[in-house]
Amino acid sequence: MIAHILEKPSMTFAGVRYNTDKMDLNRGELMLKANFGALQGLNHPRPQDLINYLLMISSQNTRIKKNTQFHAVISASGRNYDKQELTKTAVMWLKEMGYSNQPYLVVFHKDTDNNHVHIVSSRVGKNGIQINRDFEHDKALKSIDKVLGYTFALQYRFSTVAQFYMILENSGFLGRDYRNKEKLQRKIDKYVPDKERIEVLKALFKSKKHEMDFIRVMKEAYNVEFIFHSSQGQKPYGYTVIDHHTRQVFKGSEILSLKLLLDSSASHIPAFVVREIGKDSHPCDRQPGFYSEYASVQDFIGPIIIAEDVDDQQVLGMKRRRMKKARTNTR
Repeated sequence: MIAHILEKPSMTFAGVRYNTDKMDLNRGELMLKANFGALQGLNHPRPQDLINYLLMISSQNTRIKKNTQFHAVISASGRNYDKQELTKTAVMWLKEMGYSNQPYLVVFHKDTDNNHVHIVSSRVGKNGIQINRDFEHDKALKSIDKVLGYTFALQYRFSTVAQFYMILENSGFLGRDYRNKEKLQRKIDKYVPDKERIEVLKALFKSKKHEMDFIRVMKEAYNVEFIFHSSQGQKPYGYTVIDHHTRQVFKGSEILSLKLLLDSSASHIPAFVVREIGKDSHPCDRQPGFYSEYASVQDFIGPIIIAEDVDDQQVLGMKRRRMKKARTNTR
C-alpha cells in the first residue's frame, strides 16, 4: 500500500467534484465524511455544500492563496485490500498527518486495477493555522508504515517473512504487503537465535504447561503469545512463540517440541487458540480496541449522488508495480 499527496493546486477544492463525478458514474463510493459540522446530518449533501464548507474553513488563513486543498490517494496493489480496510487505513493515516480534526472526505474508487481511496480536505485548520507541511511526502510514507504496523513489527527479531506477518496479524494490524523487501530480507539475514532467552522460555514452559490457563497466564503474566498451526479442524502440528517482552519470535520447536508441550495436557487443547494464519478471522475483529486511538468525529454512509482535478493514471502512474499476495509457508 502506498500514500501519495497530489500537488496540483486548487483554491476551489476541485478534488470534491472530481470524486463526486466518479460517484455519479458509479465508479466511486463515498465511504466517509468527517467533521463537516451541520453537514454531518445530511445523507445527501450537495457537492457545492461540501466545497463551501471547506472554503469557509480555508478562508480563515488569507496568506494561503493557491494550495488550500489537501488531496491524497492511498492505493493498494490489485485487490489486496478491500474498501473498508482502505478507509480504516485512511482514517489512521490522516491522524498521523495531522488531519484527524479537519473536515475530510474518503472516496473509494473501483474503476482501476488497483483498489484505492481519494482523500480531500483543507490545509487550513479550524483555528486558521496551516497544517504542518514540513517533509510532507516523507511523513506520508512513514505514516503508512506506522498505521499498517510495519514500524512496530520491524522492532522485533524474526527469522522468516511469515513470522514478520504473524507479528502484524496477531497484533491486529492490517499490513500484509510490505514493499521494502530488501530491508526485510536484510533484517532476516541478521537473525541469530537468542539461546539464553530460549533456555529461559523452555524452563518457564515446563514449569507452567500443566496449568489449566497456561496460554492465558503466559500472555497476561509474561507477555508471551502462542500461535498454534493446524489444518482446518485438525489438531495442531506446530506452533510459534511471539515474545513481546524481548520482542522476538521463535519457532516453537526451538524452545520445546509440541509433543512435550502437550504431553500430559491433552485435555487442554480445546483451550488453545488454534488457527491457520489468515484463515479464521480478520485481525481487526480480534483486536477491536486497536483503532480507538484513531477515533474521530465521522459518519460512515453509503453511495450518494453528489471533475476537473486529476486522472487516476496520472495519480498512480502508468507503470504501477503489482505485488504478489502469496506468502511463504515457512514458520
